[in-house]
Amino acid sequence: MKIKRIIAQSRRDFNAIYECEHCGFEKDGDGYDDAYFHHEVIPAMKCEKCGKAASSDYRPLATKHPASATI
Repeated sequence: MKIKRIIAQSRRDFNAIYECEHCGFEKDGDGYDDAYFHHEVIPAMKCEKCGKAASSDYRPLATKHPASATI
């Protein structure tokens, strides 16, 4: 899965539309805007329709705020 579009964000919590790179299935879900979530959690998400996770060439989004920032 990958983030197709962020719908809303408050501090580091966000709500987004996730999209499967393999079959195009979309789902609404929550997330947390830190490096761990973008690099580890999102690529490991399995699609509810086809059951596949992100491919090896997955490129995570950058965080909106640096890790050292207090928001």
